Amino acid sequence: MQFGVFTVGDVTPDPTTGQTVSEAERIQVMVTVALKAEEVGLDVFATGEHHNPPFVPSSPTTMLGYIAAKTDRLILSTATTLITTNDPVKIAEDYAMLQHLAGGRVDLMMGRGNMGPVYPWFGQDIRTGIQLAYENYALLHRLWREDVVDWEGNFRTPLTGFTSTPRPLDGVPPFVWHGSIRSPEIAEQAAYYGDGFFHNNIFWPKEHVQRMVELYRRRFEHYGHGQANRAIVGLGGHVFMRANSQDAIREFRPYFDHAPVYGGSMSLEDYMAQTPMTIGSPQEVIDRTMSFREMVGDYQRQLFLADHAGLPLKTVLEQMDILGEQVIPVLRKEFAALRPAEVPDGPPLHPAVVAAQAARAGVVVAA
Repeated sequence: MQFGVFTVGDVTPDPTTGQTVSEAERIQVMVTVALKAEEVGLDVFATGEHHNPPFVPSSPTTMLGYIAAKTDRLILSTATTLITTNDPVKIAEDYAMLQHLAGGRVDLMMGRGNMGPVYPWFGQDIRTGIQLAYENYALLHRLWREDVVDWEGNFRTPLTGFTSTPRPLDGVPPFVWHGSIRSPEIAEQAAYYGDGFFHNNIFWPKEHVQRMVELYRRRFEHYGHGQANRAIVGLGGHVFMRANSQDAIREFRPYFDHAPVYGGSMSLEDYMAQTPMTIGSPQEVIDRTMSFREMVGDYQRQLFLADHAGLPLKTVLEQMDILGEQVIPVLRKEFAALRPAEVPDGPPLHPAVVAAQAARAGVVVAA
């Protein structure tokens, strides 16, 4: 199973000091978090994509390409690649280039985002969001698998004899997740293609998450990709830890209250009771995360929101040390012990990544 962190890249004042980092400082914080993720033994770093203040990650491939040059084994991903407002031709080219530069350590998550004004900024209509997600991904899927593509759709100019470059590394496209927190149509889309489905369950009660994942699993099997329990599922989450839960809640409360993602929605206690957010001790985080398996079955990727709401970098790095030293080793062991042999323990890795892992372990991989 893969564990990692994701960032939404918000520039938010620290509510305890009133200080706000610059955009340049925030970007460097994101890079530092990614490097720390590899240092403490996490598997994945993912960045969101936003095109409006207070967020800075408008160019995920630029950031991930820079991180790729500074890391050796970290999987580089997105917490959202906007399939609705990006040109699928540009997505095909940008992420294939990143895949080459990162030696295959790349996957990405398609999503529609949750910022409505983005649509007209890029010449689209939010009322066609689902149709855009369907059509644009259908084209992207072909661009990575066919050397020459003829295409005509409703949302972009036709393509005649078009070849996107570079071609995917070794002819193997990056693995794709389809992320959604509310739309069953996206779970259906993920199932149709046999791709991964990611539910960023930081907003919704467990019953909603269960319904979405169950739909995806059932339709994955329907489309002939394998048994439902072999479908590739990822979950998000938000944790904050101290040695005892009272200290964690006291320290995190002002950040929650001013968080741009969910600040002001309800009290911290109500939010923790109604969603999977866990603010407490490392053991409480372990127990709560293990309960996600009871909610959705065996799954393959768990990402935690690491650096939101103005948390100072020192605190973020402390959180990642706790994850790497006290939480993730236990979760790896517990999840592995419960996982049936026929269930994948992670999403498919690029052959170049598999070969690199084997080389580090001193294993010879047959050609």
